Amino acid sequence: MSEPITYASAGVDVEAGDRAVELMKASVRRATRPEVLGDLGGFAGLFDASALRAMSRPVLATSTDGVGTKVAIAQALDKHDTIGYDLVGMVVDDIVVCGAEPLFMTDYIATGKVVPDRVASIVSGIAAACAQAGVALVGGETAEHPGLLAADEYDVAGAATGVVEYDELLGPGRVASGDVVLALASSGLHSNGYSLVRKVVRDAGWALDRHVEDLGCTLGEELLRPTQVYAADLLELVRTDGLDVHALSHVTGGGLAANLARVLPSGMFAHLDRSTWTPPAVFSTIGDLGQVPRVDLERTLNMGVGFLAILPRDQADAAAGVLERRGIRAWVAGEVVVAAQATVEEGAEVVHGAKGVEGGSVQVVGEHPA
Repeated sequence: MSEPITYASAGVDVEAGDRAVELMKASVRRATRPEVLGDLGGFAGLFDASALRAMSRPVLATSTDGVGTKVAIAQALDKHDTIGYDLVGMVVDDIVVCGAEPLFMTDYIATGKVVPDRVASIVSGIAAACAQAGVALVGGETAEHPGLLAADEYDVAGAATGVVEYDELLGPGRVASGDVVLALASSGLHSNGYSLVRKVVRDAGWALDRHVEDLGCTLGEELLRPTQVYAADLLELVRTDGLDVHALSHVTGGGLAANLARVLPSGMFAHLDRSTWTPPAVFSTIGDLGQVPRVDLERTLNMGVGFLAILPRDQADAAAGVLERRGIRAWVAGEVVVAAQATVEEGAEVVHGAKGVEGGSVQVVGEHPA
């Protein structure tokens, strides 16, 4: 007679899941806000929204995302406490684009085998990034998927909700001819383009523990460098008296031009000038190692710019100062004009809208300084 089949023999360890929750509780408690009700472990996270009644016309904003194949780097290095920054950055920073304040977030981890310490390490990074962004981590789910994922494999995703006054929404409707485009430095690759990056590295035969002189660290350390979480910094920027930020753009998949085009109104044209910044060495390293055409690099990677802000020219220095004081390097990288009056550089690609948004047009010109 065959042995009886149990959930455990099918590959799911319920007790390991419970241990993981106990290990992560301390981290999650640090990622909270006064509006959070209840404790970790409920069927739903609770957030007291009564403060919204004081708003004239509150608009809720929501976003969901993951970190793509960057998780493969974390798994290969067996280092899991930074991937949470990538997740939070990808989710909450999308919410800030419209001017909304992210309020709370939930996460989802799918894995082939629940290893409590590993799950707790992942969540510790998520919680730390939430605390930095001023966002409450109100709940989540860890699912064990034996047979679908290998024991050492996992994926992460998350969703967040924020709020903004209707009259304070940022976006294309505020953008005007003569505005400048302020670039905010990225911390590196962030969490986009890793399918390209991993193929370049794999085809070159480079190991993750290889020290790369130009990077000043090992390849693995650079590839796992956490995404910059901009939410709190950008909220400070848009709330600063005397500044009138018109639009924000999160530079993620699609690169600089496509993401900027999404927040420009139809009929507007933006030039971005490469001569205004030098991308960090990781971008030239990947480009040279894989002989990646520049057009592919710029369509895939952020090239050293994690966010863009559009605002009046005479406010650019003050805005850059606000960000610099918060540790974010910023500089004027371009300008916005009426498309009919734009000078189009021959031979350079012009991007018209992106991701289903008609939007405006963007051209990246010039050469990066050596």
